[in-house]
Amino acid sequence: MEIIIAKDAEQAAAVVADRFEEVLHARGEDGAVLGLATGSSPVLTYRELISRHREQGLSFAHARAFLLDEYIGLSADHEQSYHRFIRDTFTGHVDIPDELVLSPDGEAPDPRAEAVRYDASIGEAGGVDIQILGIGANGHIGFNEPTSSFGSRTRVKTLTEQTVRDNARFFSSSDEVPIHVLTQGLETIREARRIVLIATGEGKARAVRDMVEGPVSAACPASILQMHPAVTVVVDESAARDLTHADYYRFIQSQKDRLDS
Repeated sequence: MEIIIAKDAEQAAAVVADRFEEVLHARGEDGAVLGLATGSSPVLTYRELISRHREQGLSFAHARAFLLDEYIGLSADHEQSYHRFIRDTFTGHVDIPDELVLSPDGEAPDPRAEAVRYDASIGEAGGVDIQILGIGANGHIGFNEPTSSFGSRTRVKTLTEQTVRDNARFFSSSDEVPIHVLTQGLETIREARRIVLIATGEGKARAVRDMVEGPVSAACPASILQMHPAVTVVVDESAARDLTHADYYRFIQSQKDRLDS
């Protein structure tokens, strides 16, 4: 697990954008498969990628993308659906074909069957080349709440009360937040060839510590990333506050920068 401590949220976003740009260039016309997260954590990264598209010609024309999750019961055009969020925030501002930005169908008549279909569609696309993740204050990734199975696939999940409260800021009230979601499972996420997780702000500090330095435990679903061979965790100084080995991570990065210079 590579740990990068950035000076602030803007620098963290630029680091994550660098990783995406590397994969886009490496895949070229073969087309990268991008795993996209929603919520507040990746927003600055998406803004940076939009800027690079507009100002530097970074192209997504050959890419396709899969979203991590979707609320059950919300239509695709609902203002709080993740289908709409990702288009309003990111993909609608770059040259990725809209029909190749895929998300679970929150209005599917059989959500469990939809979960199986969506999971299979990721495999049919060849798997995800690079997955961006945020992390919840309770250590969830996607909507894999504490106690989620490490072997879980895309499925229906019930949100915790804390997650409902955290997401209420996007709705008029917490009563409007859907309780059930479709989410990629931990095993589905772990199959991505490369993972980049971004966390900023002191509210994420404990979750970052538990993920990076705690035991691998279902109590902190994100800790399963310790078992992945290609994970980069990018945090700002506030989110790094509780890391016991923060100075070591900075030392590793300084030595890597010297080797690369």
